[in-house]
Amino acid sequence: MTGKHKIKIITLGCSKNVVDSEKLLRQIKAGGCGVVNDEKDNSADTVLINTCGFINDAREESIDTILQQVLRKKTGSIGSLYVFGCLSQRYRDQLKTEIPEVDGWYGVDNAGDILKELNIRFVPENKPDRMLSGPGHYAYLKISEGCSRACSFCAIPQIRGRYISRPVEDVVEEAYILAGKGVKELILIAQDLSYYGTDLYNKPKLPRLVEELLKIESFEWIRLHYLYPAAINYDLIPLIKANSRICRYIDIPVQHITDRMLGLMKRSHNRKDTEALLVTLRDELPDAAIRTTLIAGHPGETKEDFSELKKFVSDFRFNRLGVFAYSHEEGTYSCNSYKDDISPGIKASRVSELMEIQQEISAGMNRLLTGKTLKVIIDGREGAYFTGRTEHDSPEIDQEVLISSDFRMVPGNYYNIRITRSAEYDLFGIPV
Repeated sequence: MTGKHKIKIITLGCSKNVVDSEKLLRQIKAGGCGVVNDEKDNSADTVLINTCGFINDAREESIDTILQQVLRKKTGSIGSLYVFGCLSQRYRDQLKTEIPEVDGWYGVDNAGDILKELNIRFVPENKPDRMLSGPGHYAYLKISEGCSRACSFCAIPQIRGRYISRPVEDVVEEAYILAGKGVKELILIAQDLSYYGTDLYNKPKLPRLVEELLKIESFEWIRLHYLYPAAINYDLIPLIKANSRICRYIDIPVQHITDRMLGLMKRSHNRKDTEALLVTLRDELPDAAIRTTLIAGHPGETKEDFSELKKFVSDFRFNRLGVFAYSHEEGTYSCNSYKDDISPGIKASRVSELMEIQQEISAGMNRLLTGKTLKVIIDGREGAYFTGRTEHDSPEIDQEVLISSDFRMVPGNYYNIRITRSAEYDLFGIPV
């Protein structure tokens, strides 16, 4: 390919996929091809889709997106279409047969093969650089690949392999590069941050890594995503307390609370230890937002299990909470060992019940913020409002602050915002 070609990557799924796409975009641009980095720009003649195959809804979104681009190819709007990522890692042979219009199917570690197909010479990564696809003032930093947990419902170890930590020095080097690009909020991501370093150094190294990243003064916020509850290094707590630049945002996916269900899910934590951890975090970091995710309708979940889960959510009052309906994932222990014995209707009802509880909790917590002044980073503008977030909210998954302002607020800048009113999942304010 030559420079006259334009290539676009459509990224679906999690932030780890975003990082993979950004590294591939950098290679494509280095190879002399034009890059389309705006999701609304349809000028590209070659489209790559980075897919998600984690749960049923994500697979459906990936398939729908592929079929939309197949239609564009049939009408001549694009010339070539390639698919990579988690979905094609799991179902490549089946997809080849069912959607023959796609020019090539690749898995999760096939960047070199994709570039070869595009006639772009692969440039060895002397530095872990990439082309940021988001606003630019925040960026995700992937500190590991894969997962070595054995949760019965999860296909990630099959798709991504066992946990492989990146050396501290490599992560820090990439962080300096991101700082040089103007990143102000650094978001550490992994399938399991708690395990980081154990495979390389024989003990968890997340606190040490965060200490090194704090030396990069241009990062005003450092955010931690996905701390597995059974292996949190308690050294993190005093580190967070002592450093205001580490976001008061603790993301711990507990998934369930009864010992019976945690056993069926093959989680390596029990109720007693989980509740003790959550209470410790609340006591030691009272100003932190604690976020979790839950699964409703896993095989074997009884009415009693679900009632206990609802009471747990009501009693603990998480600041942020997401709920997924269980879906059978091929090759997982749950799929192979349990009958999917809870109907879709009951699963949906249980999700709704949990979210109704959380909606009331969130509304009450937000009401308490009315009249307070909060530090907010501006992400952009939607209609009449500038949109921003507090340190308690991660991009795209948590609530926003909607700001009325007579002057232009610059994305990536921090402002003091007085909260004037609230809703269940949004705050409204004005600049001070």
